[in-house]
Formats: sequence, C-alpha cells, structure tokens
Amino acid sequence: MEIEFSQMVTLLGNFGFPVVIAIYLLIRFEKRIENLTDAILQLQIIMKNKN
Repeated sequence: MEIEFSQMVTLLGNFGFPVVIAIYLLIRFEKRIENLTDAILQLQIIMKNKN
C-alpha cells in the first residue's frame, strides 16, 4: 500500500499534532507530580518532628 504525499500530510496533521500535545502535557504533569511528591515528603518529615 503506497501513501501519496497529500495523504501523508493529512495523516500527520490529524495524528501528529495531538501526539505532540499529549507528550507536552505528560511532561508538564510529570514535573507537577514530582513537586507534589516532594511537598508530601517534606510534610511527613515535619509531622514526624512534631511528635
């Protein structure tokens, strides 16, 4: 099955952009999750020191 250039551009346009956006969002959420994990660990340390 041969794909013409116009079909290839259409496929890239339809699927390429959503994939790029999904990867971007996953990277952003990963950083936020790491920050939240660090905050939870700091809270655990503070709570242990209070007892």
